Amino acid sequence: MTVSREFLAGLPKAELHVHHVGSASPRIVAELAARHPNSPVPADPAALAEYFRFSDFAHFIDIYLSVVELVRTPEDVRLLTYEVAREMSEQQNLRYAELTVTPYTSVVRGIQAEAFCEAIEDARVAAEKEFGLVLRWIFDISGEAGIPAADETLRIATRIRPEGLIGFGLGGPEIGVPRPQFQPHFEAAVAAGLHSLPHAGETTGPQTIWDALRVLKAERIGHGTSTMQDPALVDYLGEHRIPLEVSPTSNIATRAVDSYDVHPLRAMVDAGLVVTINSDDPPMFGTDLTNEYAVAARLLDLDEAGVGELAKTAVRESFAEDSVKTALLSEIDAYVGVNAL
Repeated sequence: MTVSREFLAGLPKAELHVHHVGSASPRIVAELAARHPNSPVPADPAALAEYFRFSDFAHFIDIYLSVVELVRTPEDVRLLTYEVAREMSEQQNLRYAELTVTPYTSVVRGIQAEAFCEAIEDARVAAEKEFGLVLRWIFDISGEAGIPAADETLRIATRIRPEGLIGFGLGGPEIGVPRPQFQPHFEAAVAAGLHSLPHAGETTGPQTIWDALRVLKAERIGHGTSTMQDPALVDYLGEHRIPLEVSPTSNIATRAVDSYDVHPLRAMVDAGLVVTINSDDPPMFGTDLTNEYAVAARLLDLDEAGVGELAKTAVRESFAEDSVKTALLSEIDAYVGVNAL
């Protein structure tokens, strides 16, 4: 069964697992690199494709942080955020996105937290007005930076708390970064009304997912690639309807999964788990959300109506306001009704 690229491109979409810096296209990265010519990041968009070839997850983190180094001023933050929103809307037909933002990596490089938040908020308001794209923030701890990053991320999230902030997360490497050390931070964030949305089980086994659930009180699991290794975990996620934010191409690019043929997405769906489709760090992985829907349609043998249901799952499992959900669900239904074969 084949779903056309044209149908997938026009499908109104929501995305729940996509990173702020990791969404910078070659055009945006080249513009930032041109502003800061002492960076090792190529300013030539064509050269970035080779630069973004990763040998493993650790190499990916190194390259990711080199791009982070290009975001040095509040003006850089605003440019990045606004242009990412433009491309989400114009190229991917996104209507809603929960963008994972890592304020610590900018603050530690000298940008004041207040100025950082003002920059992303200014871009958020402009994106909704000019592109019709509703953006919300998940502030995540950069796991490789440990407790200092967690302390500062929690401070920014609870004391400055930009209007668009809805969640508290944990990203970066999992190996050597045990989840339980961040329990106090997640407890404080949840007590402040934020949703718990950590990455877990991407490059480690099911125990990391259990820690995210039991210790960090996760409401969704970022990646959860190793879920199917533990039948008890599968049962728990299914019983409690806890969604997995799945990003197939990302998992292959970072070597978390060997190939699409062995990706666990189909097994997750067959087991009755709730899954959403996401792009993670799309330009770095040579993908976009439209392509991820094409991958999912192929792996799950979906027709246009099935893809529409997958898109609606992302809306339902989001933390968008009810009015945003209702409008977007109606838009997806109308689109599929007109365009499905």
